Amino acid sequence: MQKQIINDLTTGSVFKKLVSFALPFMLSVLLQTLYSMVDMIIVGRYVGSSGLSAVSISAQFIWLTTALCMGFTNGGQIIISQLVGAGRRNDLKKAIGTITVVVFIVAVFVTVFGLIFSKTILRVLSTPAEAFDSATAYLTIVFIGTLFTFGYNLVSSVLRGMGDSKHPLIFVTIAAVLNLVLDLLFVAVFHWGAAGAAVATVMGQAVSLIISVCYLYKKRDAFGFDFKLSSFRIDRAYLKKLMKLGIPFSLQNSAISISMLFVNKYVNKYGVTASATFGTGTRIEQLPWIAVAGFMMACATMVAQNMGAGKIDRIKKTVNITAVISAVAAVIFMAIYYLFPREIYSLFTTDPEVLDMAPMFMLALVIALPATTMMCPYQAFIEGIGNATLVMIVALLDGFVSRIVICLILANVFHMGLMGWFLGYGLAAYVNTVICVIYYYSGIWKKRKAIIVR
Repeated sequence: MQKQIINDLTTGSVFKKLVSFALPFMLSVLLQTLYSMVDMIIVGRYVGSSGLSAVSISAQFIWLTTALCMGFTNGGQIIISQLVGAGRRNDLKKAIGTITVVVFIVAVFVTVFGLIFSKTILRVLSTPAEAFDSATAYLTIVFIGTLFTFGYNLVSSVLRGMGDSKHPLIFVTIAAVLNLVLDLLFVAVFHWGAAGAAVATVMGQAVSLIISVCYLYKKRDAFGFDFKLSSFRIDRAYLKKLMKLGIPFSLQNSAISISMLFVNKYVNKYGVTASATFGTGTRIEQLPWIAVAGFMMACATMVAQNMGAGKIDRIKKTVNITAVISAVAAVIFMAIYYLFPREIYSLFTTDPEVLDMAPMFMLALVIALPATTMMCPYQAFIEGIGNATLVMIVALLDGFVSRIVICLILANVFHMGLMGWFLGYGLAAYVNTVICVIYYYSGIWKKRKAIIVR
């Protein structure tokens, strides 16, 4: 029974294990990318630039709050992976129970915070007047469904930690298909605008969560969690480990989100066309992740399991293979973005002003792509070995120094205006990538102990 859930990534061919494990992740990322793009495409087609602006600004704020959840679920995934790699499967019950309770508490906090402060945040972000009401409605609905979003991420992280990449794919497929159907119904047929896209998103995630929990309950004996009420409790030892990883990971995601919100605020001041162009571009930016992020997730889990098993050579092979794949993806998408900027944007909108501005943002993406793609294998490596301190340092540099400083210098000192904000948004990734690469090749990390060691 255990083989149906737990996948040992510490033996066998590194390349074959990595590719076979990553492929379902790639499809999952593809569906998640389409999932997020569907809202933009349908809203852009049936609502216009104001709708695009509302959804894109809302998405930036939602990502900031979701970052708290992702930090703890990613930290929990590393703990579970290292337990599996070390053969300590009897401890999985304590770890899963602790992670679940912590994520639930964070979800409640985020729900209350989001519902209270949504309008205030939208004002701080200089949301265009044409998009303000739609953005408010979108945020209110999404924050009501926070528990579904966090629950889905929790289930997926538990399964990824155990080496199961196939079932998260099934669950995200369900959410994506349902989101597409409901988006068309609520936005195109019922004309609910951005609010309709939000309802579709929440309902898709809710159904996916219910199905995934039913699956886990059915297979509870295979991975050692019985779903009894008494099992949903915090174990002090694993809480300490989760905090050691979860807090820095949350700060990492939050810092990056804050810097993106900062950039978004100043882009919004250039008007609804600039806001729509930037928001759409950040979604287009996700396309390389269809390949890269799938291998990044697989790389992090493989590194974590092999860290738990003490297999340094397998860690190095995993990272190196992922780096080569990321480099290939960077070259391909740089060519596509450079050659077809307007054509890509036309998938989202027919607004001529947005299409005219599209090549400006796409050029910025082309310049930033080598860093944003090559950062993935090395960041996955750092997360996999459990070096939360370095993760936090890099994130703070990204969130509060490099991205903001570079943008301000380009926009104000070099008087590049809007292009300075577009370009600085992506160039910040070079700072993170260089730090991560230096750390990896220094070999200092080989002396680290796994996070699960008591």
